[in-house]
Amino acid sequence: MAYQTYPAQAPSDGNEKIRAVARIRAGFGLRGPRRERHVLTAEDIGALSFPVGDDGVLIGEDQQRRPAVLGLFRPTAYDVVLVGGLWTAQIIALRAAATGARIAVETARPHLWAPLAQAAGGGQPCMTVHPFGRIGPQGASVSAPVLVVRDLGAKPPRSRLSASPWQSTLTLLPHLGPNAARVLNAADLVGVQRVAPPEAELIGRVLSLGSQDIAGLPTLSDNFTLWATRIRRQFIRLEPGAAEGQLLGGPRRMD
Repeated sequence: MAYQTYPAQAPSDGNEKIRAVARIRAGFGLRGPRRERHVLTAEDIGALSFPVGDDGVLIGEDQQRRPAVLGLFRPTAYDVVLVGGLWTAQIIALRAAATGARIAVETARPHLWAPLAQAAGGGQPCMTVHPFGRIGPQGASVSAPVLVVRDLGAKPPRSRLSASPWQSTLTLLPHLGPNAARVLNAADLVGVQRVAPPEAELIGRVLSLGSQDIAGLPTLSDNFTLWATRIRRQFIRLEPGAAEGQLLGGPRRMD
């Protein structure tokens, strides 16, 4: 077998090696601006702090103007009752959808929810609207939590959906009906907007509110809600963002 031989190459001088290295480096892109390696000293880093709030849905701010967050989605079923307006319920539903949850609305007023459902997901079906009794199992899970909104008037019938982990229910009461005490007692959390004085007295007895809180309920502004459990209560002010205001308008208690 014949082999072809090639003449030996002359060794390169130093200048040629430098030019070769420069050509190779140029292939990796432009050099960036030169900056100091560290902006902060090690002593300064220890002074940094980052306030982090609870996980959940932002429902406004408290009296100290701190963010108020509602932890809707849990490994057990969670029931919320809102004695208030459609506007507040829709803001909560919209913000829950923004966290990645699916929203299923069971309502006797589909014409008031359909535009929101169409706009909520930006083309994605994150919110669905169902007539009463036509809502099926939602298949909630830790990776796909579900908020069921029940907008069925002051006397909502019992839900046909079984309680499920990672599935929360928000029942909207425009005002108190004849079975209000049962509905309020069964809730894990109750939100109360402006109500008439007799309604405030009933809510106060069920939730063990103080006289000052009871007296304040009939005078609340449209964007204020008292959120209460058996052991804790807090007044929260809710203001819409720019996109929410464009879609739903300003705060209002009645529709």
